[in-house]
Amino acid sequence: MELEVRHLRVLCAIADAGSLHKAARELGMAQPSLSTQLRRIEQLLGGPLFVRDCMGSRPTALGQVVVSRARPVLAEVSALVTETRTAAARAADGSRLRIGATASRAVPGWLSRLRACTSGVEPTLRMDVSANALLRQVTDGRLDLAFVHEVEGSPLRIPDGLCLRVLVEREPQFVTMAAGHPAAAQREVRLADLAHDRWMVDATVDGEWDGVCRALRAEGVEPDLLHGDYLTAYFLAAIGEVVTVSQPTALPARSDLVVRPLHGDPIGVRLLLAARTADELGVAFDELEKAYWDAARQAPVYQDWLARGTAGRSTPTLRAVGA
Repeated sequence: MELEVRHLRVLCAIADAGSLHKAARELGMAQPSLSTQLRRIEQLLGGPLFVRDCMGSRPTALGQVVVSRARPVLAEVSALVTETRTAAARAADGSRLRIGATASRAVPGWLSRLRACTSGVEPTLRMDVSANALLRQVTDGRLDLAFVHEVEGSPLRIPDGLCLRVLVEREPQFVTMAAGHPAAAQREVRLADLAHDRWMVDATVDGEWDGVCRALRAEGVEPDLLHGDYLTAYFLAAIGEVVTVSQPTALPARSDLVVRPLHGDPIGVRLLLAARTADELGVAFDELEKAYWDAARQAPVYQDWLARGTAGRSTPTLRAVGA
Protein backbone atom coordinates (compact mmCIF):
# COMPACT_ATOMS: atom_id res chain seq x y z
CA MET A 1 0.00 0.00 0.00
CA GLU A 2 1.18 3.51 -0.83
CA LEU A 3 0.20 6.61 1.11
CA GLU A 4 -2.51 8.53 -0.77
CA VAL A 5 -4.31 11.84 -0.36
CA ARG A 6 -7.43 10.03 0.89
CA HIS A 7 -5.36 8.58 3.72
CA LEU A 8 -4.25 12.06 4.76
CA ARG A 9 -7.89 13.17 4.80
CA VAL A 10 -8.72 10.25 7.10
CA LEU A 11 -5.98 11.19 9.56
CA CYS A 12 -6.97 14.86 9.65
CA ALA A 13 -10.65 13.94 10.05
CA ILE A 14 -9.88 11.76 13.07
CA ALA A 15 -7.69 14.47 14.61
CA ASP A 16 -10.36 17.12 14.08
CA ALA A 17 -13.29 14.98 15.24
CA GLY A 18 -11.53 13.56 18.29
CA SER A 19 -13.08 10.13 17.83
CA LEU A 20 -13.29 7.40 15.20
CA HIS A 21 -17.09 7.36 15.47
CA LYS A 22 -17.46 11.07 14.66
CA ALA A 23 -14.80 10.95 11.96
CA ALA A 24 -16.49 7.97 10.28
CA ARG A 25 -19.81 9.84 10.24
CA GLU A 26 -18.21 12.96 8.72
CA LEU A 27 -16.39 10.88 6.09
CA GLY A 28 -19.49 8.87 5.26
CA MET A 29 -17.81 5.59 6.25
CA ALA A 30 -18.65 2.74 8.59
CA GLN A 31 -16.57 2.89 11.75
CA PRO A 32 -15.12 -0.66 11.30
CA SER A 33 -13.93 0.31 7.81
CA LEU A 34 -12.29 3.44 9.17
CA SER A 35 -10.60 1.48 11.96
CA THR A 36 -9.23 -1.00 9.42
CA GLN A 37 -7.94 1.78 7.20
CA LEU A 38 -6.26 3.51 10.16
CA ARG A 39 -4.46 0.28 11.11
CA ARG A 40 -3.14 -0.09 7.56
CA ILE A 41 -1.91 3.51 7.53
CA GLU A 42 -0.19 2.99 10.87
CA GLN A 43 1.49 -0.19 9.58
CA LEU A 44 2.70 1.71 6.51
CA LEU A 45 4.10 4.61 8.56
CA GLY A 46 5.65 2.37 11.20
CA GLY A 47 3.86 3.28 14.42
CA PRO A 48 0.59 4.17 16.19
CA LEU A 49 -0.83 7.56 15.17
CA PHE A 50 -3.70 7.80 17.66
CA VAL A 51 -4.35 6.75 21.25
CA ARG A 52 -7.91 5.60 21.92
CA ASP A 53 -9.44 5.84 25.41
CA CYS A 54 -12.72 6.77 27.09
CA MET A 55 -12.19 10.41 26.00
CA GLY A 56 -11.99 9.50 22.31
CA SER A 57 -8.98 9.48 19.98
CA ARG A 58 -6.01 11.81 20.25
CA PRO A 59 -2.82 11.91 18.16
CA THR A 60 0.38 10.39 19.43
CA ALA A 61 3.63 12.33 19.02
CA LEU A 62 4.08 10.60 15.66
CA GLY A 63 0.47 11.32 14.77
CA GLN A 64 0.91 15.02 15.49
CA VAL A 65 3.90 15.15 13.12
CA VAL A 66 2.00 13.36 10.35
CA VAL A 67 -1.19 15.45 10.73
CA SER A 68 0.78 18.72 10.78
CA ARG A 69 2.49 17.73 7.52
CA ALA A 70 -0.76 16.46 5.99
CA ARG A 71 -2.77 19.68 6.41
CA PRO A 72 -0.75 21.87 3.97
CA VAL A 73 -0.70 19.00 1.46
CA LEU A 74 -4.51 18.76 1.58
CA ALA A 75 -4.79 22.55 1.26
CA GLU A 76 -2.61 22.48 -1.86
CA VAL A 77 -4.63 19.64 -3.37
CA SER A 78 -7.87 21.51 -2.64
CA ALA A 79 -6.49 24.65 -4.28
CA LEU A 80 -5.37 22.63 -7.31
CA VAL A 81 -8.85 21.13 -7.73
CA THR A 82 -10.58 24.50 -7.31
CA GLU A 83 -8.30 26.30 -9.76
CA THR A 84 -8.65 23.50 -12.32
CA ARG A 85 -12.44 23.47 -12.03
CA THR A 86 -12.52 27.23 -12.38
CA ALA A 87 -10.35 27.17 -15.47
CA ALA A 88 -12.46 24.40 -17.00
CA ALA A 89 -15.72 26.22 -16.21
CA ARG A 90 -14.43 29.46 -17.70
CA ALA A 91 -13.28 27.65 -20.81
CA ALA A 92 -16.74 26.09 -21.18
CA ASP A 93 -18.59 29.35 -20.46
CA GLY A 94 -16.40 31.44 -22.70
CA SER A 95 -16.79 35.11 -21.84
CA ARG A 96 -19.53 34.68 -19.23
CA LEU A 97 -19.36 36.30 -15.78
CA ARG A 98 -21.10 33.86 -13.46
CA ILE A 99 -22.93 35.70 -10.69
CA GLY A 100 -24.86 34.34 -7.73
CA ALA A 101 -27.13 36.38 -5.48
CA THR A 102 -29.67 36.24 -2.73
CA ALA A 103 -32.82 38.30 -3.38
CA SER A 104 -32.28 42.05 -3.87
CA ARG A 105 -33.88 44.78 -5.97
CA ALA A 106 -30.33 45.89 -6.83
CA VAL A 107 -29.66 42.76 -8.90
CA PRO A 108 -31.44 43.71 -12.18
CA GLY A 109 -29.72 47.11 -12.30
CA TRP A 110 -26.39 45.51 -11.44
CA LEU A 111 -26.64 43.06 -14.35
CA SER A 112 -27.55 45.87 -16.74
CA ARG A 113 -24.61 47.97 -15.59
CA LEU A 114 -22.17 45.07 -15.88
CA ARG A 115 -23.42 44.26 -19.37
CA ALA A 116 -22.87 47.88 -20.41
CA CYS A 117 -19.41 48.37 -18.88
CA THR A 118 -17.78 44.97 -19.54
CA SER A 119 -17.62 44.78 -23.32
CA GLY A 120 -17.92 41.24 -24.62
CA VAL A 121 -18.69 39.78 -21.18
CA GLU A 122 -22.19 38.42 -20.61
CA PRO A 123 -23.25 38.14 -16.94
CA THR A 124 -25.29 35.10 -15.98
CA LEU A 125 -27.30 34.86 -12.79
CA ARG A 126 -28.00 32.11 -10.27
CA MET A 127 -30.39 33.01 -7.46
CA ASP A 128 -30.40 31.10 -4.15
CA VAL A 129 -32.00 31.76 -0.77
CA SER A 130 -28.89 30.36 0.94
CA ALA A 131 -25.95 32.78 1.14
CA ASN A 132 -23.76 29.98 2.48
CA ALA A 133 -24.50 27.83 -0.57
CA LEU A 134 -23.54 30.67 -2.92
CA LEU A 135 -20.27 31.30 -1.08
CA ARG A 136 -19.37 27.61 -1.40
CA GLN A 137 -20.06 27.78 -5.14
CA VAL A 138 -17.62 30.68 -5.49
CA THR A 139 -14.99 28.71 -3.58
CA ASP A 140 -15.61 25.63 -5.76
CA GLY A 141 -15.23 27.65 -8.95
CA ARG A 142 -18.86 27.29 -10.03
CA LEU A 143 -19.48 31.05 -9.62
CA ASP A 144 -17.22 34.05 -10.12
CA LEU A 145 -19.06 36.42 -7.76
CA ALA A 146 -21.71 36.16 -5.05
CA PHE A 147 -23.79 39.06 -3.70
CA VAL A 148 -25.20 37.89 -0.36
CA HIS A 149 -26.65 39.18 2.89
CA GLU A 150 -25.67 38.14 6.41
CA VAL A 151 -28.35 38.39 9.10
CA GLU A 152 -27.10 40.14 12.22
CA GLY A 153 -26.41 37.58 14.95
CA SER A 154 -26.18 34.67 12.47
CA PRO A 155 -22.69 34.83 10.91
CA LEU A 156 -22.19 33.21 7.54
CA ARG A 157 -19.70 30.38 7.14
CA ILE A 158 -17.10 32.20 5.04
CA PRO A 159 -14.85 29.67 3.28
CA ASP A 160 -11.12 30.17 3.64
CA GLY A 161 -9.49 32.11 0.83
CA LEU A 162 -12.53 34.13 -0.28
CA CYS A 163 -12.15 37.88 -0.79
CA LEU A 164 -14.98 40.03 0.55
CA ARG A 165 -16.10 43.63 0.24
CA VAL A 166 -18.86 45.09 2.37
CA LEU A 167 -21.48 46.96 0.38
CA VAL A 168 -23.62 47.97 3.37
CA GLU A 169 -22.36 47.40 6.90
CA ARG A 170 -25.85 47.36 8.43
CA GLU A 171 -29.02 47.57 6.36
CA PRO A 172 -32.22 47.79 8.45
CA GLN A 173 -35.00 45.35 7.69
CA PHE A 174 -38.54 46.67 7.43
CA VAL A 175 -41.95 45.03 7.80
CA THR A 176 -44.64 44.49 5.14
CA MET A 177 -48.27 44.44 6.28
CA ALA A 178 -51.80 45.00 5.04
CA ALA A 179 -52.65 48.61 4.20
CA GLY A 180 -55.57 48.28 6.61
CA HIS A 181 -53.44 47.10 9.53
CA PRO A 182 -53.83 49.41 12.58
CA ALA A 183 -50.06 50.01 12.63
CA ALA A 184 -49.91 50.92 8.93
CA ALA A 185 -50.84 54.53 9.67
CA GLN A 186 -47.62 54.99 11.64
CA ARG A 187 -44.42 56.30 10.08
CA GLU A 188 -42.50 53.53 11.80
CA VAL A 189 -43.79 50.52 13.69
CA ARG A 190 -42.82 49.15 17.10
CA LEU A 191 -42.53 45.40 17.41
CA ALA A 192 -44.86 45.65 20.42
CA ASP A 193 -47.55 46.92 18.01
CA LEU A 194 -47.24 43.57 16.18
CA ALA A 195 -47.36 41.43 19.32
CA HIS A 196 -50.60 39.75 18.26
CA ASP A 197 -49.63 39.23 14.63
CA ARG A 198 -48.29 36.09 13.05
CA TRP A 199 -45.11 36.48 11.03
CA MET A 200 -44.35 34.50 7.89
CA VAL A 201 -40.64 33.90 7.42
CA ASP A 202 -38.74 31.79 4.91
CA ALA A 203 -36.68 29.49 7.15
CA THR A 204 -34.54 28.41 4.18
CA VAL A 205 -32.96 31.89 4.12
CA ASP A 206 -29.80 31.55 6.23
CA GLY A 207 -30.29 33.24 9.61
CA GLU A 208 -33.66 34.82 8.85
CA TRP A 209 -35.84 32.75 11.18
CA ASP A 210 -33.43 33.16 14.10
CA GLY A 211 -33.04 36.89 13.43
CA VAL A 212 -36.79 37.56 13.60
CA CYS A 213 -37.15 35.38 16.72
CA ARG A 214 -34.33 37.21 18.50
CA ALA A 215 -35.78 40.62 17.70
CA LEU A 216 -39.28 39.71 18.89
CA ARG A 217 -38.09 38.09 22.11
CA ALA A 218 -35.86 41.08 22.88
CA GLU A 219 -39.06 43.16 22.88
CA GLY A 220 -40.86 40.69 25.15
CA VAL A 221 -42.95 39.28 22.29
CA GLU A 222 -43.18 35.49 22.00
CA PRO A 223 -42.79 34.73 18.27
CA ASP A 224 -45.74 33.28 16.37
CA LEU A 225 -43.99 32.31 13.14
CA LEU A 226 -45.15 30.48 10.02
CA HIS A 227 -42.77 29.07 7.46
CA GLY A 228 -43.39 30.12 3.87
CA ASP A 229 -41.82 31.77 0.84
CA TYR A 230 -42.11 35.53 0.56
CA LEU A 231 -44.44 35.54 -2.45
CA THR A 232 -46.96 33.60 -0.36
CA ALA A 233 -46.24 35.91 2.58
CA TYR A 234 -47.20 38.97 0.52
CA PHE A 235 -50.53 37.41 -0.50
CA LEU A 236 -51.34 36.51 3.11
CA ALA A 237 -50.17 39.88 4.41
CA ALA A 238 -52.53 41.63 1.99
CA ILE A 239 -55.53 39.98 3.64
CA GLY A 240 -54.24 40.56 7.16
CA GLU A 241 -53.26 36.97 7.93
CA VAL A 242 -49.56 37.68 8.54
CA VAL A 243 -46.89 40.35 8.56
CA THR A 244 -43.48 39.68 7.05
CA VAL A 245 -39.96 41.03 7.10
CA SER A 246 -38.81 42.90 3.99
CA GLN A 247 -35.75 44.67 2.65
CA PRO A 248 -35.85 48.49 2.81
CA THR A 249 -35.47 48.74 -0.97
CA ALA A 250 -38.67 46.68 -1.41
CA LEU A 251 -41.67 48.27 -3.07
CA PRO A 252 -45.16 47.06 -2.06
CA ALA A 253 -46.02 44.17 -4.36
CA ARG A 254 -49.68 45.30 -4.40
CA SER A 255 -51.75 48.35 -3.56
CA ASP A 256 -53.20 46.69 -0.45
CA LEU A 257 -49.74 46.31 1.12
CA VAL A 258 -47.47 48.84 2.86
CA VAL A 259 -43.81 48.72 3.90
CA ARG A 260 -42.84 50.36 7.18
CA PRO A 261 -39.55 50.73 9.13
CA LEU A 262 -39.31 49.08 12.53
CA HIS A 263 -38.69 51.40 15.47
CA GLY A 264 -35.09 51.11 16.66
CA ASP A 265 -34.11 48.98 13.63
CA PRO A 266 -34.06 45.71 15.61
CA ILE A 267 -33.29 43.53 12.57
CA GLY A 268 -30.27 44.25 10.41
CA VAL A 269 -28.22 42.56 7.70
CA ARG A 270 -24.77 43.08 6.23
CA LEU A 271 -24.51 43.09 2.44
CA LEU A 272 -21.38 41.46 0.99
CA LEU A 273 -19.81 40.79 -2.39
CA ALA A 274 -17.51 37.75 -2.54
CA ALA A 275 -14.98 36.51 -5.10
CA ARG A 276 -11.86 34.38 -5.14
CA THR A 277 -9.53 37.32 -5.85
CA ALA A 278 -9.53 41.05 -5.13
CA ASP A 279 -9.19 41.80 -8.85
CA GLU A 280 -12.50 40.05 -9.57
CA LEU A 281 -14.26 42.35 -7.07
CA GLY A 282 -13.14 45.65 -8.66
CA VAL A 283 -15.54 46.77 -11.38
CA ALA A 284 -18.29 44.44 -10.20
CA PHE A 285 -18.36 46.07 -6.77
CA ASP A 286 -18.43 49.61 -8.20
CA GLU A 287 -21.42 48.77 -10.42
CA LEU A 288 -23.20 46.95 -7.59
CA GLU A 289 -22.80 50.01 -5.36
CA LYS A 290 -24.41 52.23 -8.00
CA ALA A 291 -27.22 49.75 -8.62
CA TYR A 292 -27.98 49.43 -4.91
CA TRP A 293 -28.36 53.16 -4.37
CA ASP A 294 -30.43 53.44 -7.56
CA ALA A 295 -32.82 50.91 -6.01
CA ALA A 296 -32.75 52.78 -2.69
CA ARG A 297 -33.72 56.04 -4.40
CA GLN A 298 -36.73 54.31 -5.95
CA ALA A 299 -38.05 53.20 -2.52
CA PRO A 300 -39.83 56.19 -0.88
CA VAL A 301 -40.06 54.60 2.58
CA TYR A 302 -36.32 53.86 2.59
CA GLN A 303 -35.55 57.38 1.38
CA ASP A 304 -37.67 58.79 4.18
CA TRP A 305 -35.86 56.57 6.70
CA LEU A 306 -32.48 57.74 5.42
CA ALA A 307 -33.54 61.39 5.53
CA ARG A 308 -34.61 60.99 9.17
CA GLY A 309 -31.26 59.52 10.23
CA THR A 310 -30.25 60.60 13.74
CA ALA A 311 -27.10 60.41 15.84
CA GLY A 312 -28.41 57.30 17.53
CA ARG A 313 -29.14 55.45 14.32
CA SER A 314 -26.67 53.34 12.37
CA THR A 315 -27.30 54.39 8.78
CA PRO A 316 -26.10 52.25 5.87
CA THR A 317 -22.47 52.86 5.02
CA LEU A 318 -20.11 51.56 2.38
CA ARG A 319 -16.66 50.25 3.13
CA ALA A 320 -14.19 47.64 1.92
CA VAL A 321 -12.73 44.85 4.02
CA GLY A 322 -9.80 42.52 3.74
CA ALA A 323 -8.87 41.06 0.41
